[in-house]
Amino acid sequence: MPYPAPSPPGVDRHNAAPHWKSVPAIMVSLMSAIVGCATLTPSPATPDAIEVPATWTSGNETTAVQATSLAQWWRRFGDPLLVKLIDQALLANTSVKSSQAALQQARALRDVSAAGLRPSLGGSASAQRSRSGDNDAANSYRAGLDASWELDLFGANRNALNASEATLQASAASLGDVRVSVAAEVALGYIALRTAQARLAIANDNLASQLETQQITQWRLQAGLVTSVEAEQARASVEQTRAQLPTLQTSIAQNRHALAVLTGQPPAALSTLLATTQPIPQVSDDLALSLPAETLRQRPDVRAAEHQVAAALARLAQADAARLPSFKLSGSLGLNALKLSSLTNSASIVSSVLAGVSWPVFDGGAARAQVRAQQAALEQARAAYQASVLTALKDVEDALVALRGDRERLLRLQNAAEAAGNAAQLARLRYNSGLVDFQVVLETQRSQLNTQDSVASATAEISADHARLYKALGGGWLADAIEPTRTPRS
Repeated sequence: MPYPAPSPPGVDRHNAAPHWKSVPAIMVSLMSAIVGCATLTPSPATPDAIEVPATWTSGNETTAVQATSLAQWWRRFGDPLLVKLIDQALLANTSVKSSQAALQQARALRDVSAAGLRPSLGGSASAQRSRSGDNDAANSYRAGLDASWELDLFGANRNALNASEATLQASAASLGDVRVSVAAEVALGYIALRTAQARLAIANDNLASQLETQQITQWRLQAGLVTSVEAEQARASVEQTRAQLPTLQTSIAQNRHALAVLTGQPPAALSTLLATTQPIPQVSDDLALSLPAETLRQRPDVRAAEHQVAAALARLAQADAARLPSFKLSGSLGLNALKLSSLTNSASIVSSVLAGVSWPVFDGGAARAQVRAQQAALEQARAAYQASVLTALKDVEDALVALRGDRERLLRLQNAAEAAGNAAQLARLRYNSGLVDFQVVLETQRSQLNTQDSVASATAEISADHARLYKALGGGWLADAIEPTRTPRS
């Protein structure tokens, strides 16, 4: 702990104390003069406005009813197992945990910046025994307190706190973005799993039908009603269908592994839970969209980009304030005695007060370069914000277009599958009666398998389109869930 030097000859330490009373007045006068000459970089609070359309081009529900609540949108699918998997993923997913740790780090760094606005106080104590030459050993005991406070006259520390606060808010929004993405990934993976299971069931059903046809062909071959050509065609059709089964089984296993990892578990952890085949989860079509401007406010990635702009603005103001003088008040109060019992005497008290100012007169242009660097960082943040807004608008429009197209496609495929099923049944009956050749049976069976498989895929795609749309709308995240700002008083 530093201690003041002894008083010069002829100066009484206690009588010299009144001279310190003039220091604050001098410092205030000097500060006022500098403040009058200083100019700081303006710091707008929000990023540049971006023109947002009034309505979505692919949806007309927004003007009719109130927007659908998107909190826990996955419950709208009516599948308890899907809800369980997403809830588990939001708790145990590694990306979510990493983002939570990043949020804790940002919160701690915000508190570090807040501490810079407050005075600091430290204490120390020491005991020393020394000996010089033949002299007797001497003891020395010291104890004291040191206090200091940097006057944030030009807002350098305040802007550092603002930057940390904005970074904290951006980190919280980024956590929300990760949660939204993880929920959507689990939903899409679950839909893909149920789709592969449905396609496997369709392939097995068609394989059973083709095996019956092959058996009939063998009987007719033995009776001399057909040639071996028809028998080989039947066998080829059966083997082609069988060849699809391993691919679908592989897809089922891989989707189970992906879902397990998304929920923070080993790949094989969900093999038993997801072994039973269940229908593809469906959601009702009563979704009412929010307006584009409201969607942007509830998109966590857009909010994160907006907070990053605010943080860049604060860092720019901080860099500009670093070019101006800084003022610091410090003092110490200590006890210094040769005997431990003498520390309580008033004569052992040692005190000092210091008021200092520092001003970077010449630094080779480093301070100005730092300001330019922060200005460039601000432009990057603004460009990233604009990109996030445009991407958000595109995501919603793309999801709406895909949903509308897949709905129409599913309707056509369902009609085609119905017709293909009727044609396959009629062809088999007529073939058994000898009214059509075997090529007609093969074509109708192949068409039936393809259309049924396409119906399952289109049905799953509509469910996936809903999941993508919920994600594009920022569903599953609430901005109000962010920790309230705790800005200390200067």
